[in-house]
Amino acid sequence: MNKKYSITSLFVYSILIGAALIFLMPIGTMLAGSLKSDDLVLMEAGTLRGYFPMEANLQNYRDVLERVPFLRYLFNSVFITCAIVISGLLVNSLAGYAFARMQWRGRDSLLLAVIALMIIPLEAIAVPLFYQVTLFGWRDTYLVQIVPFIANAFSIYLFYTFFLGLPRELEEAARIDGAGAWRIFFVIIMPNAKAVFATVAILTFLTQWGAFLWPLMVTYSEAVRPLPLGIASFYTLPPLQWGDIFAFGVMMVTPVLLIFLVFQRWFVKGVATTGVKG
Repeated sequence: MNKKYSITSLFVYSILIGAALIFLMPIGTMLAGSLKSDDLVLMEAGTLRGYFPMEANLQNYRDVLERVPFLRYLFNSVFITCAIVISGLLVNSLAGYAFARMQWRGRDSLLLAVIALMIIPLEAIAVPLFYQVTLFGWRDTYLVQIVPFIANAFSIYLFYTFFLGLPRELEEAARIDGAGAWRIFFVIIMPNAKAVFATVAILTFLTQWGAFLWPLMVTYSEAVRPLPLGIASFYTLPPLQWGDIFAFGVMMVTPVLLIFLVFQRWFVKGVATTGVKG
């Protein structure tokens, strides 16, 4: 029995390790390519030697800082993404709490509408949304990249499912002590919902950090251009140097990996709890 279990475990872990290597290969290629000259990037592409640069250097990273205003792009991405994450946590958590705990007319119908919105992609509403923000005069600003993405149907649903599983006794005890709805939410609910807050923050950060279509539609100056549009500009700036593109990609991906590594424990816990309670 133990031998059969060991063989099964070995088979499962072998598949998982193989899948992990497949997902890590692009990152390894990008990291190795960022440390090599352009001729070696193309010459060694697709070979095992391509993952181990023999003469590694940081020239590509210096080229990125010289060719484009990378620090400006980085600031724009950090500012826009953090604004969406922080504002979204407040707005979406309040909405999720209202759906989970409060009784009001039309709640169930509106909840169904929120759930239905999760299946509508941005591409389906990009044109009418573009027309609307143009009427507001928001094009080529930070507002046009932040405001439309603060409220998020999927984030509301995650908060809703999590709050359903919290014991109501905590809130009832607070009401007996004279606490109002706002105090209950910020003092009682939020400290007990760290996992779902971390989950929503990471998912929102990952989505907005790599956003490309919407910034491409609504921005046209480098002053408010985020990182994804910055790396795209390398294809229009001759000469086409793959080492520089890989270096830009490494610097763009590094903050995402750091955020996930710091909050991975809360992320896994939040996904597990929302999945069980939902």
